[in-house]
Amino acid sequence: MTQKKALIVWGGWEGHTPEQSAEVMKETLESNGFDVTLEASTKAFADPDLGRFDLIMPVITMSTIEKEELENLIKAVRTGSGLAGFHGTMCDSFRNEPDYQFMTGGQWVAHPGDIIDYSIQISPTGDPITEGLSDFDYHSEQYYMHVDPSIEVLATTTFDGSRFEEIDGVVMPVVWKRKFGKGRVFYSALGHIADEFKVPEMKTMMERGALWAAR
Repeated sequence: MTQKKALIVWGGWEGHTPEQSAEVMKETLESNGFDVTLEASTKAFADPDLGRFDLIMPVITMSTIEKEELENLIKAVRTGSGLAGFHGTMCDSFRNEPDYQFMTGGQWVAHPGDIIDYSIQISPTGDPITEGLSDFDYHSEQYYMHVDPSIEVLATTTFDGSRFEEIDGVVMPVVWKRKFGKGRVFYSALGHIADEFKVPEMKTMMERGALWAAR
């Protein structure tokens, strides 16, 4: 059986511990038999043979990407490479690139209250990514996002309106998957810093989701 290949590219805002979080996912994928390439520049997305990677993971926040790099990344996923990521390091990577956001299925817009206590509800989908997991409490940023209605939601969180009354009771997707051309896309809004991978439910969903996304 051919060893699967993964590309992890980290960068952008340091507050999201991109290098440390990328290392966590590198170790996670290697423990599942992947050959992992780690890069620190979006130039890696310009690789003419980008499609050789079974899985691509951006770990980049509030950055920019060249047109040719983005076009090549989108082409790779549309033709079968998987895409997986978490928190703002995938869904707040390139704010000026709607084509990228169309692929990921969502974009961060707010985290009312910043670091707070809230809860995650596992959707009753019976999906293997969330199999055996129950609702759990979480301490981090509660992401308010603009999301694509075509995503398949695997977990949600509910806003209480204590910061903004107009969002009281809003049920927001936290974990989702989708198809994009021949590629699979997985996203989790959890993972503000690398230490959050110590939360078993968070790490389990991220690991399973990445494996599902990989070609």
